[in-house]
Amino acid sequence: MLPPSNPIPGSPEQWLARAKADLALAKVPLPPGGCYEDLCFHAQQAAEKALKAIYVARGQGFRYVHDLEELLTGLQKNGLRIPEAIQHAAILTSYAVETRYPGMTDPVTAEEYRQAVFLAEQVVRWAEQMLTGPKT
Repeated sequence: MLPPSNPIPGSPEQWLARAKADLALAKVPLPPGGCYEDLCFHAQQAAEKALKAIYVARGQGFRYVHDLEELLTGLQKNGLRIPEAIQHAAILTSYAVETRYPGMTDPVTAEEYRQAVFLAEQVVRWAEQMLTGPKT
């Protein structure tokens, strides 16, 4: 967690807007010569920024990490019930680092890409609900 003297910049709405922007990039049709790995990175970023929007809305600090499980656990430890469907999004973490570099993993398949976008959509939608509804 960041120390209280170092506040997180941006509003929850700004974090959510950036999450939605990454989700839009994740949904761009794969261009010729493109890689699903890059689109999946944007799906992971969408979920990450959506979770960080919730942190900011709740006045919680967070480490600048790509680890969605750490972010989800931090919210949970501070009293937020995380739906099971949202917990599954932790698997997107691998798209933040490992799949972005050649030779570290097998290529991402079209099905894995579709699943990544689906999970990211769920997290962004949930974050949006958290920002407009009760903060519990």
